[in-house]
Amino acid sequence: MRKLAKGDIHTTKHGDRWVNKVEGNVRASNSAPTKAEAQAAGREMAIERGVEHFIHNKNNEISERNTYPRSRDPRSSKG
Repeated sequence: MRKLAKGDIHTTKHGDRWVNKVEGNVRASNSAPTKAEAQAAGREMAIERGVEHFIHNKNNEISERNTYPRSRDPRSSKG
């Protein structure tokens, strides 16, 4: 079984493409021509790893953040 990096996933604009990068890695894990395609791939990566997925806008500001699995999300806890 392949060992997966545990860093959070960031979907960001890089040149004319959108990329997914795992925190702590130098290189992007994958790229796509559209934000929607890259975001879908980033979501799958985050779910598989059980980490957070940060989606950046064109200005590289975080515009959305999702935690996987949902049970790790403090907003979903009872109390």
